[in-house]
Amino acid sequence: MTLGARGLVHDATSNSVFLIRHTYVPGWQLPGGGVETGETMEEALVRELAEEGNIELLEPPVLRSMHYNVRSSRRDHVGFYLVTGFRQSAPKLRDREIAEAGFFPVDRLPDATTPATLRRISEVFEGAEVSKYW
Repeated sequence: MTLGARGLVHDATSNSVFLIRHTYVPGWQLPGGGVETGETMEEALVRELAEEGNIELLEPPVLRSMHYNVRSSRRDHVGFYLVTGFRQSAPKLRDREIAEAGFFPVDRLPDATTPATLRRISEVFEGAEVSKYW
């Protein structure tokens, strides 16, 4: 089984969420990635948020749901976390993996936001039914 962890980083003050755009796949999406050998899902999330957004957790993330990511592989599962207690040490600048990153108001997300990202945001902020699929 392949495990991944993704986080919805929510800034309640501005009602915005942190999204990234990779250099190697299209669309804006939630930060996160694969769980490495010897890592917990939460540890993977902490690492990925630091790498992809210069984001440090100040409070434990809340595991919201688990999803089967059939588009990635027949054995891929993603843990979806809500992150509300955090700080960003500096804006994320472009690197070899991240083309762009930033906070976007929940009601004004980029046009190229991926369907899975839109589903997760809808589940959290609009009370949409949680899908078992990523």
